[in-house]
Amino acid sequence: MSKLIVRGGRVLSGRVRVSGAKNAALAILCASVMAQSDVLLENIPKIEDLRVMTELIKSIGAVLKWTEDSLTISMPGACTGMPTYALAKKLRASNLLIGPMLARFGRAEVCLPGGCDIGLRPMDLHFKGFEALGAKMALEKGIMKAEAGHLEGARVYLDFPSVGATENIMMAACLAKGQTVIENCAKEPEIVDLASFLNCLGGKVRGAGTDIIKIEGVKYLNGCTHYNVIPDRIEAGTFMIAAAATGGDVELENVIPLHVEPLSAKLREAGLEVIEEEDYLRVRAVDGLRSLDIKTMPYPGFPTDLQSQMMTLLSTAPGTSEIIENIFENRFRVADELRRMGAAIKVKGRMALIKGVPKLYGAQVKATDLRAGAALAVAGLMAEGETEISGSEYIDRGYYKLEEKLSSLGGSVFRS
Repeated sequence: MSKLIVRGGRVLSGRVRVSGAKNAALAILCASVMAQSDVLLENIPKIEDLRVMTELIKSIGAVLKWTEDSLTISMPGACTGMPTYALAKKLRASNLLIGPMLARFGRAEVCLPGGCDIGLRPMDLHFKGFEALGAKMALEKGIMKAEAGHLEGARVYLDFPSVGATENIMMAACLAKGQTVIENCAKEPEIVDLASFLNCLGGKVRGAGTDIIKIEGVKYLNGCTHYNVIPDRIEAGTFMIAAAATGGDVELENVIPLHVEPLSAKLREAGLEVIEEEDYLRVRAVDGLRSLDIKTMPYPGFPTDLQSQMMTLLSTAPGTSEIIENIFENRFRVADELRRMGAAIKVKGRMALIKGVPKLYGAQVKATDLRAGAALAVAGLMAEGETEISGSEYIDRGYYKLEEKLSSLGGSVFRS
């Protein structure tokens, strides 16, 4: 297992390019299984989660070809197998194969999802949606089984605006007969990107980005010669927070400012300057850092995937900050590691109180999940001395060449 070594005390400055969105690419890769001819995806980062997803898709018979930052997918007319447990347990998004496989092949068997241990990932809303479309669902020995002779459009109300359930039901509904209406659905940018991709294949999806999505089923989906995945708003947010944490001045390119507006608003509230243009964003430290209160919420609320990084930033903000985590119950595990570095954080249930300290100090710490790993990298940049982060394989799941990008901005970050 490699370790990430971060030497603190350096101010980040310069320009960095944001990679394609991990969470958008994962769903779009799964949707490609429904296409009758080749799909070419661009702006695809070569990160571990996407490598695992390509192996999962290969295991059911797809043929894939990588170039530098693009991927070609060809799925023949027959499914040659089911995703293996060894691969599915590595990835939370493995459950997104159920909808496409059910729609195109009439059946699917996928193990319960794995990935980072940040909280429960119930599948009840996915099952509810598939059953409404006419599928027979079962959970046997940790394997989700779905079967349907054909799917029929239906009205589905989600009790919670789950991103995964919205994506899965939306994909399956594209090949269902008639109209499907998904109410109280997720509104994340990744949902909009998936809908745009499905429409590029010949699907008929309307309303993505709102509370109600309507899908008119079609008989088949075509290929797509070029589809450019949106920039990763969480990677962008991580660089924005790193700039703020080091008192720096960082410009981001290949970013959609609207997608990171919940973070931009909080950084401005904390005393940072955030300048936005069409596909460009700049974060500059101008005043002293101020404490904040944050509540994570579904989009367009503050994203849970940036909560750990903000906890790190606020650990040296004068006064007391409060974070309430409303999405994943285990998202505060990074607090234990930050305390090793001198942070004063008290956790009670889903609330964390952060009392600002003058500085953090380098230490040996461990990444407990993907975003915690990124947060500890930010902490290392802030800290006095050297920080050694074990479990850096978590970071590789969602960030493309993070150490190289941070080093290009003046940070001292390397592998050992």
